[in-house]
Amino acid sequence: MSILLVYTQKVTPRITYIFKHICTRILGLEVNFTSQIEDFIAFDGAKLSYGKQPMGNELFIQSHGLLTQQGIDSEEITVKEWEATKCFFATGEKSDLPFDIFSAGFYLLSRFEEYLPHVKDGMGRYPANESLAFKNGFLSQPVVDIWAYKFKAVLLQQFPSLIFSFKSMTVHNLVKARQPYAYNQRGAFRSLVGYGKDLLKFKMSRFLERTRVILGLRQDPFDTFQWLISEARKSTNKLTVFFLLGEATVFEESINTYRQKFKMLLKYVSDYKEVGLIFSFEALQDYEMLRSEKKRIESITNRSLQSSMNAQYLVNLPELYRNLVELEVQKDFTMGYENEPGFRAGTCTPFLFYDLDYEIKTPLIVHPITASTRSFKNKYASDITKKIDQLWAAVAEVHGTFSIVFTNRDFTPTIGNTIWRELFSKKLNPDA
Repeated sequence: MSILLVYTQKVTPRITYIFKHICTRILGLEVNFTSQIEDFIAFDGAKLSYGKQPMGNELFIQSHGLLTQQGIDSEEITVKEWEATKCFFATGEKSDLPFDIFSAGFYLLSRFEEYLPHVKDGMGRYPANESLAFKNGFLSQPVVDIWAYKFKAVLLQQFPSLIFSFKSMTVHNLVKARQPYAYNQRGAFRSLVGYGKDLLKFKMSRFLERTRVILGLRQDPFDTFQWLISEARKSTNKLTVFFLLGEATVFEESINTYRQKFKMLLKYVSDYKEVGLIFSFEALQDYEMLRSEKKRIESITNRSLQSSMNAQYLVNLPELYRNLVELEVQKDFTMGYENEPGFRAGTCTPFLFYDLDYEIKTPLIVHPITASTRSFKNKYASDITKKIDQLWAAVAEVHGTFSIVFTNRDFTPTIGNTIWRELFSKKLNPDA
């Protein structure tokens, strides 16, 4: 791996954070920093200056100023077309890039806009239609990665001998098993309530199906885990299955997670693939409940918890991520919009959470979600396929990570689920 030396008048946490994400995480290029002009001039390798004005004829990227600021002030942003993508924070003629991709990248990765005043949805979440990407039509593009490869072309033009570490596209499948069973493991009271609702709504086929499952005459329709593991083992692609141990937000989805059969299900999945935890909606408001749920899943799987996602895709920054850091959870899988496909943080490369209040880079890895199956609700199969192919191509072009959040219910063998079963088994987990 080659080294790029960056000169800037003041090396700030924001500068080191975003340069390392773009140069090292995305491009595979080591980056060092200096604020000493003498060291910069004496350096014989690839180098650039980042600031308001160039020193001479060196490779120069003009700074917008966001990376040398502290605090969270509203930014006036004008989004402009840039070849086949879009960008903001335009630079002057002396800059070798027409935009400050580092300030723009930091704005998106840090989720700067989510700290600013905004209208939340009914669940208390930051909605997609409030975002800069949605309003300006680039939510479907991993723009930070696209900008990084434009930057790579400029570097190679100036320094043809630069060597970048090889990086290939990664597929990491995610399954949200919030309701692993439709009828099993629900307890006598919930089952009686279910029977009552079936009768009141004259759903006799559901009444009979419930009875047959409870009596053990047929498999629970939501219990698709054997098929899931069987298909996933055909390829080397990653799979993480997330389970909910706390109370569900909907009564009908609640099951008794203390029963032995539920624990055996978690152990079965963890024998083959990674098991993650869905922190319950109630626990997201209470640190001690978060810690309790983490301890419970670790006691069941006999493994330390590495991956989690938040119920209902709730990400209240920075508090929720700070709690994950405190709990030593390594990876979060909530960075996406439940009802809108695309790249919430503008990237398809996992990145470290930057706490804007404390101005520090944290060890929590935020794993961007490309889409969830829920975001395609009431869409035609042809439209779903077209959109997924578009997102796949966008990720493949920049050698990023492609992740769709499924539910175990998506794999119940019904006509409506054919698209999800085929997508999972043929495109995302092809035979090795």
